[in-house]
Amino acid sequence: MKVLGISGSPRSGGNTAIAVQTALDVLAEKGFQTELLSLAGRQVKPCKGCGGCSKVEKPRCVQDDPAFEGIIEKFIEADGILVGSPVYFGSATPETMAMLDRVGYVSRHSNQFLRRKVGAAIAVARRAGQNFTFAQINYFFLLSEMIVPGSTYWNIAFGRKPGEVADDAEGIETIKTLAENMAWLMNKLNDTIRD
Repeated sequence: MKVLGISGSPRSGGNTAIAVQTALDVLAEKGFQTELLSLAGRQVKPCKGCGGCSKVEKPRCVQDDPAFEGIIEKFIEADGILVGSPVYFGSATPETMAMLDRVGYVSRHSNQFLRRKVGAAIAVARRAGQNFTFAQINYFFLLSEMIVPGSTYWNIAFGRKPGEVADDAEGIETIKTLAENMAWLMNKLNDTIRD
């Protein structure tokens, strides 16, 4: 089984990427195939609400957007999806939401390919706003009919300068527990499907 981890930060290798990679490392130790997709350097265009994705046979967004290329396929291939975002003015980054909006619309017009996949959110901030961002990403999962595991606390962490998130011991432990619960849930779902 495969887990796609997404760092929605426009900064490469920052706190969000570290937090998402922490979860992916736990999942890899448990035998899952993992991939980290960074949105840094990708200026993903927002959804235009054009409905073009409802008029094509293959699941795809009709916008010409090299930054979005291959993302739909990664979501389809994954059994589990981790989405991490830093907090920008109390919400997820524009890159994160542009990606999720477009993937969500394509899924709705392509046999709900996100349905019953496992989804987990991680939010990182300097001081506050994580809960709003955490909820915002989870709303996407819930509206997409995905299954959302929990942890010992909200999947949030603190950090401003690159690498500071590693000093948030409780945040890191919460993310590791999330990954363990995600692994357990995905294995249970896989066992049920095979039975």
